[in-house]
Amino acid sequence: QVQLVESGGGLVQPGGSLRLSCAASGFRSATYDIAWFRQAPGKEREGVSCISTRGGSTNYRDSVKGRFTISRDNAKNTAYLQMNSLKSEDTAVYYCAAAVSSCPGGKYEYWGQGTQVTVSS
Repeated sequence: QVQLVESGGGLVQPGGSLRLSCAASGFRSATYDIAWFRQAPGKEREGVSCISTRGGSTNYRDSVKGRFTISRDNAKNTAYLQMNSLKSEDTAVYYCAAAVSSCPGGKYEYWGQGTQVTVSS
């Protein structure tokens, strides 16, 4: 059974950091591109970042460039999103997704259930 499970969300103050994890099982995630999306209340889901199969190519939306870093450990079937200098506008449910050759701009085949990130003082 294909599964993506996110973890690491929570409540953090503005300027703080969180690291999200995306653990994959049921498929060989090393052959898939991995992406992070987010959806804030009342807003459409948006792409945050993606990383190619071997990590050689990464992509970020402009609003998170210089603050977020995507990475992956194929030996652990896990991808990460390190989020620094968090702002209130980063508050959202964060989802990871996987697909073949979809970074950037492609459609994603597998999705996790999401993890809540709340940035508030």
